[in-house]
Amino acid sequence: MTATTAAQAADIVAALLFIFSLAGLSRHNTSRAGVAYGIGGMALALVTTVVAAAQDISGTAVTLIVVATVVGAAVGLWRARRVEMTQMPELIAVLHSLVGLAAVLVGWNSYYEVEAHDGGRGRIADELLGIHHAEVFIGIFIGAVTFTGSIVAYLKLSARIKSRPLTLPGKNALNLGALVAFVALTVWFTASPGLGLMIAVTALALALGWHLVVSIGGGDMPVVVSMLNSYSGWAAAAAGFLLNNNLLIVTGALVGSSGAYLSYIMCKAMNRSFLSVIAGGFGVEAPTGGDTEYGEHRETTAQETAELLENATSVIITPGYGMAVAQAQHPVAELTQALRRRGVQVRFGVHPVAGRLPGHMNVLLAEARVPYDIVLEMDEINDDFGDTGVVLVIGANDTVNPAAEEDPASPIAGMPVLRVWEAENVVVFKRSMSSGYAGVQNPLFFRENSRMLFGDAKASVEAILRSLSPLDAGSAASQGGEAAMQSTSV
Repeated sequence: MTATTAAQAADIVAALLFIFSLAGLSRHNTSRAGVAYGIGGMALALVTTVVAAAQDISGTAVTLIVVATVVGAAVGLWRARRVEMTQMPELIAVLHSLVGLAAVLVGWNSYYEVEAHDGGRGRIADELLGIHHAEVFIGIFIGAVTFTGSIVAYLKLSARIKSRPLTLPGKNALNLGALVAFVALTVWFTASPGLGLMIAVTALALALGWHLVVSIGGGDMPVVVSMLNSYSGWAAAAAGFLLNNNLLIVTGALVGSSGAYLSYIMCKAMNRSFLSVIAGGFGVEAPTGGDTEYGEHRETTAQETAELLENATSVIITPGYGMAVAQAQHPVAELTQALRRRGVQVRFGVHPVAGRLPGHMNVLLAEARVPYDIVLEMDEINDDFGDTGVVLVIGANDTVNPAAEEDPASPIAGMPVLRVWEAENVVVFKRSMSSGYAGVQNPLFFRENSRMLFGDAKASVEAILRSLSPLDAGSAASQGGEAAMQSTSV
C-alpha cells in the first residue's frame, strides 16, 4: 500500500466516523459515543493531513504545521476547560468565524498560487481555469459572510452589543442588491480575474455577513447560530475544493447540510420562513416599550412554592437560559427527585430554542442526571398543561410568552410557545420584571394564576428544597421500594 492509498483509506474511515458522530449526537443515550466518534475522526484527519503533506513539502514546513497544530490544540483545550455552559453559544459563534476566515485565506492563497504562475497556465487545464476562478470567488464570498456574521452573533450573544435588530431603510433591497452584485462580480472574475475584483468581493461579503445577522433580533439568535453552523460547513467544503481535499469536502458538506436541516427544523418550531432566515430578513424591530406592564404582578416565597408543590399531583418544569446562567440544573434535579419520592409526577417541557443554542437545556439536564424519559419536547407536552397543577418557569421568558399567540403585533407573533398559562398555578423564577432577550415584555407575569419568585434561580430552588416538609419513613420506604421495582423491571 502506497502513502497515497493509505491516506485515501484514512480519509474514508474519518468520513465514516464523522457520519457516525452525527448519528450518535441525534439521541441523548448515544451522544457520548457520537462525541467520541467525532474526536476520533478529527484526530485521524489531522494525522493523515500532516503525513500526506510531508510527502511534498520540506521538513521545516512540516515542523511548522505540527507546531501550529499543537498550539491550536492547546488553545482549544484551554478554552474548553474554562468556558461555562452559558458561554457555549458565543464560543461556537467564534469557532464559526474562524472557519469562515480560514476559507477566505485559502481562497486568496489559491488565487495568488495560480495567478503567480503565468495566469494559471501549466498548473490548471485551460478548460478548468474558469471553474477554478469561480471556486475561488464563491469560497471567499461564503467564508467572508460566515466570518462577519459569526462575529456579530458572538457580540450579541455575549451582550457586547444590543440584541435588538438593526433595521436599515430598504434592508431587503440591500441584501438582494449584494447578492446580485456578487453574481455579476463572479461572472466578471471568471472571465477576467483581477486583484481589484478579489478586494471587491471580500469587502462585499464582509458587509453582507454583518448586515444579515445584525438585522436579526436576539429572540431568534438560536436559529442564527444554527444557520452560521451551516454556512461554516459550506465554507469548509469550498476550501476543500480549492485544496483538492476530499475529506474536507465531505466534512464540510456534512456540517453544511446538517446545519441547514437543523435550521429548517428550528424555523418550523418558531413559525419562521426558512428562506427568510437565509436572507437575514425575519428580524424585526422590537418595540421601545419592552418593559411595559400589563397590570399588577404577584409575588410568592420559597415556602409558599414548596407547599404548592407538595399538594400538587402533577408538576411541569420549563427551563430557560436563566437556569443556565444561575447554574441551577443540579438543585432542580434534586427538587425533581424530592417531589417524585413524594408521589408527584414531575416532567420537563423543553422548547426547541430554549436557551441560546439548540439542545442547550437538554445538555444541562443530562449533566444533572435528570432521567431522559421525563424530558419532553414542546409538541409532546404542550397539550398537558391544562391538566397540570403547578408549572415552574425557571429562567424562561420568550418561549412561554402568550403574546406569541394572542398579539399579532408582537415581534414574536406566530412563534409556537409552551402554553404554561393553561396550568392551575404558574411560578416564574426571575431576577426582575425586565423583558426577555427578544426585548418583549411577557403578559404571563401578570396573569391571575401566576406568581413571581424573585432572586437567583439556584438559591430559590435550594430554598424550596429546604422548605419541603420532612418525608416520613414509611412513605420514603414505600417510594424507595417502588423505585427499586421499576429499576428491576427495566
